[in-house]
Amino acid sequence: MNKLVAKSAASLGALGLMAVPAMAQDAAPAVSPETAYIFNTLLFLIGGFLVMWMAAGFAMLEAGLVRSKNVSMQCLKNITLYSIAGLMFWITGYNLMYAGVDGGFIGSFGPYSFDAVGGDALDTGYSTASDWFFQMVFVAATASIVSGTVAERIKLWPFLIFTAILTGILYPISGSWQWGGGWLSEMGFSDFAGSTIVHSVGGWAALSGAIILGARKGKYGPNGQVTPLPGSSMPLATLGTFILWLGWFGFNGASQLAMGSIADVTDVSRIFANTNMAAAAGVVVAVILTQVLYKKVDVTMALNGALAGLVSITAEPLAPSVLQAVIIGGVGGAIVVFAVPMLDKLKIDDVVGAIPVHLIAGIWGTLIVPFSNDGASYGTQLVGIVAYGVFTLVATAIVWFILKAVMGIRVSEEEEALGLDKVEVGVEAYPEFGIGSAR
Repeated sequence: MNKLVAKSAASLGALGLMAVPAMAQDAAPAVSPETAYIFNTLLFLIGGFLVMWMAAGFAMLEAGLVRSKNVSMQCLKNITLYSIAGLMFWITGYNLMYAGVDGGFIGSFGPYSFDAVGGDALDTGYSTASDWFFQMVFVAATASIVSGTVAERIKLWPFLIFTAILTGILYPISGSWQWGGGWLSEMGFSDFAGSTIVHSVGGWAALSGAIILGARKGKYGPNGQVTPLPGSSMPLATLGTFILWLGWFGFNGASQLAMGSIADVTDVSRIFANTNMAAAAGVVVAVILTQVLYKKVDVTMALNGALAGLVSITAEPLAPSVLQAVIIGGVGGAIVVFAVPMLDKLKIDDVVGAIPVHLIAGIWGTLIVPFSNDGASYGTQLVGIVAYGVFTLVATAIVWFILKAVMGIRVSEEEEALGLDKVEVGVEAYPEFGIGSAR
């Protein structure tokens, strides 16, 4: 069974629509049903808290890559968006994504119902609450992608309203097409852990926001000049990258969705190894290319090279050989080096480089799945990529335009110059810097 069909099946099983875990259909479990239930649940919970820890990674990465006058704002946005995502995914997101999709385009509205306390629903093969938690933390990651791109000039409350709509409605609807057993799942579209379903969706939402919001004041000159606006802390950005790298083992590894047999545990281990190798290749390629092209190594390119390698391998982290994983991740690193200046030429201001990392590398990782998985086809992969792109770009643009018309989405030039920590948050990250914090 294709692993993405397994993801759909596992979530459908949590709703009582399957009698046994999807992975148990591949091979008989090596342990009793009770023990398999425990280990499967444990995988969801461990993977879930690792992916939750990625929220800290996004916060630190963004805090390091924005200017010091906007650091508190990014910290506030990241803890709040994670919280909103959790609430919205319970209120309606999970059911929209998984309940009653049945080969269609959308699930059902309404809050998710957990099993009774102390329940032992062995027919699902895992605790349904553990499945909900694991799926929920993916939603928060999607919103974090948008946060970094539109940093330093967006108002707080319009961003939070957008986050609620993205995590509670838009992401679950598009996610239902594959992981919920929708029309793309029926076609055979393959995206093991979310290069497109999570990362490209976040990237498309970020792209529409960046275009509608406009660039930061002073970023681009009238004759095509690009003015660098250096971030506040490379140590913080590096810490954030390592946290994201660590969390990715839960992101990809737990997407195996079962740990009740020797085969499953072996596959999880293979996923960890391929995930790590792809990230490493992304870093090395980015370092070499920046040295060759610019005669100096750009640390931000190295950091984003790691993340692009991780995004690239996420669509299929199990099937590739080690060499194939290195190639897939290395291309991701190259994408960052060439896509960042391309966006600047288009005057699309992406503060943290999320569009190259999550959108473009996500497209690459999804399209290249048949390179290592002969159960997928390039044509179906392309259909899925286009479908997710068109839906997310149009839907999020509509939301951004409505917010812009109703309440405005951008701070004034004066407020932007002062920094969002002062005008929107009221607590500066580095108050001891005095006037330096307003640079």
